[in-house]
Amino acid sequence: MVPVNFNIVDEYIHQFSAHRNQLQEIRNTISKAAPQAEETISYDIPTFKFKGNLVHFAMAKKHIGFYPGPSAIEAFKDKLTQYVTSKGAIQFPVEQPLPLALIAKIVLFRVSENMSKTKKK
Repeated sequence: MVPVNFNIVDEYIHQFSAHRNQLQEIRNTISKAAPQAEETISYDIPTFKFKGNLVHFAMAKKHIGFYPGPSAIEAFKDKLTQYVTSKGAIQFPVEQPLPLALIAKIVLFRVSENMSKTKKK
């Protein structure tokens, strides 16, 4: 059984009442795509770890930030053209539905990436 720190992540999500459902949706999507990942708080935001950092997400004023790292941004750049991105982050506007299928694919990519890094060691 993977340790889960639900209370702390629940507290984080609970403070954003207007967007609580969206934050819970992204959390559930990540959990389903990577059930072996540990859920915790890192950098003061919800974080999933599996053989190292996997992904993070956080509430901002007008978007939900999703942080899969630079390699995922590069790998999915063609599918991210409608979103603001930076080196390791994607901004999902809160007034639009979350691209849950895309988020799941990115998480699976990161799981695979972290597993291959571990095998090389």
